[in-house]
Amino acid sequence: MKFVDSKTPAVDLQVSIGSLTLKNPIMTASGTFGYAKEFEPYVNLHRLGAVVVKGISLLPRAGNPPPRIVETSCGMLNAIGLENVGVDRFISEKMDSLNGVNVPVVVNILGDTLEEYREISERLADVEGIAAIEVNISCPNVKKGGVAFGTVPEMAASVTKAVKESCSVPVIVKLSPNVTDISLIARGVEEAGADAVSLINTLIGMAIDHRSRRPKLANVIGGLSGPAIKPVALRMVFQVAQAVSIPVIGIGGIETAEDVLEFMLAGATAVQIGTANFVNPRASEEAVEGISRYVADQRLQSVRELIGGLILAD
Repeated sequence: MKFVDSKTPAVDLQVSIGSLTLKNPIMTASGTFGYAKEFEPYVNLHRLGAVVVKGISLLPRAGNPPPRIVETSCGMLNAIGLENVGVDRFISEKMDSLNGVNVPVVVNILGDTLEEYREISERLADVEGIAAIEVNISCPNVKKGGVAFGTVPEMAASVTKAVKESCSVPVIVKLSPNVTDISLIARGVEEAGADAVSLINTLIGMAIDHRSRRPKLANVIGGLSGPAIKPVALRMVFQVAQAVSIPVIGIGGIETAEDVLEFMLAGATAVQIGTANFVNPRASEEAVEGISRYVADQRLQSVRELIGGLILAD
C-alpha cells in the first residue's frame, strides 16, 4: 500500500500487528489522546496508523483527586487514576461517534481482577469498529493483595489468555517497565497468545515541593513519561524484540520522526506517541510526514526494512 497526500512522497509505510494492517506505524498512546474525537480539530486522524483510546474499565472511574499532573525535567508525572466512563458508556457514546473515523480504533482495557478483564473483553467482542484490544497489565490485582498483573509472568499470561478467549480481534499487551526483567513478562504473554506487545508504560516517580514540604501530586506517586524515559524505553524495546517473535510497539518519549526511526531500528514494528500530544497536538501527523520523507530519501522499498535494522559493532 502506498501512502499518498499533498505533503509527503508516495512510499510504502504499511505494517502489520497480527491480523491488523496499519497504513503507517504511527499510533497514539492511551491516556494521552482522550477518546480520539477530541483531537479531530487539530490532527487529521485518518492519516494515522491507528488511535488508541483512553483506558476503559468495567465500571466508571472518577480517578484521583487533583493535583494529578506535574511537569518535570524533560517530562511529566501523572496520577490521573485511570479516570474513564466505563465500558457501557464507552460502547454507547464514544464508539458510536468513532464509527465515522477512517482509522483503526484500538481499545485499551484495564481491571482489578481477572474476571473484570474477561467481562470487558466479552462486552467489546461484538462492537463494530474495534480493530484491536490493548491490555493494560499495570493494574493491581486486588485478589492478590495489590500485586500488579504485569509484574509476575504467570499473572500476565493469565490475563492475556482470558482476553484472547473472549474476543476475536488482535490482542496487544502493554508492558510495565517497573519489573526486573521485562523480556520474561513479554515471553509469558506471547506464550499465552498475545498478538503483540506494547512498551513501555510509565515509570514510577514522585515530585516534592520543598517550600511546602509536601508531595506535588495528591496521590504522592505517579507515572513518569516524556523524553526523560526515552533511553529506558528504547533499551527495553530492543531487549524485548530480541526475546519474542510477535510484533513490538514502542512507547516512551517519542516526539519526532527521528524518534520513531530509532525505535523501529531497535526492533519496533510500530510506535505510539503519547506525552508529545500535550505539547504539540500534531506530533503524530508530523511523524508520519517525517518518516515518509526519510523512506523516500533513503530509497527504501518499504518502511518495514527499518524494523530491527540496528547495526551493532563487529
